[in-house]
Amino acid sequence: MTERFCCMVMRINIDCNGCYRKVRRALLETQELDTHLIEMKQSKVSVCGKFKPQEIAIKIRKKTNRRVEILEIQEFSINNGQSHEEKPLMISSSWNLESNQNLFATCT
Repeated sequence: MTERFCCMVMRINIDCNGCYRKVRRALLETQELDTHLIEMKQSKVSVCGKFKPQEIAIKIRKKTNRRVEILEIQEFSINNGQSHEEKPLMISSSWNLESNQNLFATCT
């Protein structure tokens, strides 16, 4: 059986700490998500897990009452414990997840 593991980048307007807490609470309450990253200054939220991207965006929209814009979706298939990367469904030219991961690795 093939399962889908998705990583999605969304733009959510986060103006203040109250908005940040509201978005964070909605992400923590969503059981399909494995990990999340909230970048408050860039108003970007990255989530990874086994989910359907449109359903997660709708759930977050309903819980936070904030506009959610999907910027990038990447799907990975998991076959027999091995993951194989597939091409992204949507790519935003202004956002590169791999280069930002290297930035976080240098900070630690």
